[in-house]
Amino acid sequence: MYKDVYEKWLHHPNLDPSYKEVLENMDEKEKSDAFYTTIEFGTAGMRGLLGPGTNRINIHTIRKANVGFAEYIVAHGKEAMERGVAIGYDNRHMSYEFAMDSAKVLATFNIRSYVFESLRPTPELSFAVRHFNCFGGIMVTASHNPKEYNGYKLYDEKGCQLVPALAQQVIDRVNAVEDELAITANPSADQEKLITVIGKDVDEEYYENVLSIQLNPNVNKDNVKIIFTPEHGTANIPVKEVYTRAGYHFVAVEEQCTPDPDFSNTPTPNPEEKGAYDLALEYAKREDADIILVCDPDADRMGVGVKHEGEWHLLTGNQSGAVLIEYIFSQLIDKDRMPNNPVMFNTVVTGDLGEKIADKYGVATEKTLTGFKFIGEKVAKYEKTNEKQYVFGYEESYGSLIKPFVRDKDAPQACLMLAEAACYYKEKGKTLVDVLYDLYAELGYYEESQTSLKLAGQEGAARIQEILATLRTSDVEAINGVKVTRFEDYKECRIVEDGKESELTGFTKSDVLKYYLEDGSWIAIRPSGTEPKCKFYYCVKGTSLEDAHSKTLAYQKAMDEMIK
Repeated sequence: MYKDVYEKWLHHPNLDPSYKEVLENMDEKEKSDAFYTTIEFGTAGMRGLLGPGTNRINIHTIRKANVGFAEYIVAHGKEAMERGVAIGYDNRHMSYEFAMDSAKVLATFNIRSYVFESLRPTPELSFAVRHFNCFGGIMVTASHNPKEYNGYKLYDEKGCQLVPALAQQVIDRVNAVEDELAITANPSADQEKLITVIGKDVDEEYYENVLSIQLNPNVNKDNVKIIFTPEHGTANIPVKEVYTRAGYHFVAVEEQCTPDPDFSNTPTPNPEEKGAYDLALEYAKREDADIILVCDPDADRMGVGVKHEGEWHLLTGNQSGAVLIEYIFSQLIDKDRMPNNPVMFNTVVTGDLGEKIADKYGVATEKTLTGFKFIGEKVAKYEKTNEKQYVFGYEESYGSLIKPFVRDKDAPQACLMLAEAACYYKEKGKTLVDVLYDLYAELGYYEESQTSLKLAGQEGAARIQEILATLRTSDVEAINGVKVTRFEDYKECRIVEDGKESELTGFTKSDVLKYYLEDGSWIAIRPSGTEPKCKFYYCVKGTSLEDAHSKTLAYQKAMDEMIK
């Protein structure tokens, strides 16, 4: 099957010339991996390796996606077409080309578009959708993935990534496109006029909104020095601009401020991995800094390093989220600004500490599936009903949203609020690590971690499915000798507790399994929606940090044995 599709691409007259030589030099394994399937939408849109093939990100698969999106917009009528689409892109290979080509494909359907003049953060694209009252949005990015990747995210009229029900309407239309190679991007002269280039006006509005999140704008900023890096990505200008206007003292990692698609000066652009902090740590030691803030290439995620008692601590997404929750909620209470019926959102694989903090401040927590679009959907729901008031949303994967003028993770907001929190607590003689340790002592000692089993290609995808299927049908009574008290299967929508089965409601079906353990810990498993990985999430409760850590290692070893 894949050989026929490969031959079709190789000899098609519309094949982009840059792909011809690559196809000719492929071996059989490469051909199979590039053509055995069609690249699909995951938790964060369509993302994959760059290159020719139906299972790759390239000008032809992007065009196919754009035709599906265009037909979806056309189906909603002339008003939707006139409202149009905002389009942003990051620093990656082909991002600019894919963005401009997207605008041209949409123009052939008489759909208006607003394209940023140069690279911008994902949250600013979400903001632009709302700013221009667009019907939707496109962001060309592979977020925190390695340089070999690129991707394509779709947004609705609220600036939120398409939730499954809407995404399926696009996917059905995409799948109906029989020949992606037959699609051209040749709008007429009149259709070209539907493409508008945007820039500084949107930037200004976005910066003003980011600055509006400050709770203590006059906090003493003189005693805290920040090391900041955009990891070659889109956070470079907005974070520097916001920090400068707010008066923070920061030093940028200049080697990582160039929009380099090869990420030449960082081992990884992913704040979840230690290599993302290497150069920033060198700067921090030289500058005697207090905190390090690292943004991923499309500036929706933020990683944090904190100097505590002379040593540098890299916080997990759960930990930085907990610190933000403690600071924001405590200040809202102190200033009598906590709204009635406040609500916080996180996901089913986010650790428990944040929810414990929210409980302390009288804030309800609602959980969603992984993917910030589900949090955005909740924000929109309560914006309409006014039943509850949004105060925070976050994921364990280093993304958060403080004020919902954006409907996606927003690293510039997080960078500003973390800087403010660092200054506030330093005045009280505390580091952000002190704040975290105080929370552990008050609410319980948790180690919240994640491991991944990377399995690339067709065989890897099959193995990941096999792992989930095997666990799903196994009656796991204990893990590392600790009793499983509750099992949740988000694909089969079932709960097993005390030997009784009931229905799991309130979530879209998703390939996620979660085990609750008798000691207050839990373990969750899901395939990544953006990378060829099976992910394992651990929220382990102990009598101390050391106890939680040793138990985590034991649980990880037990899970490794279970999936062999």
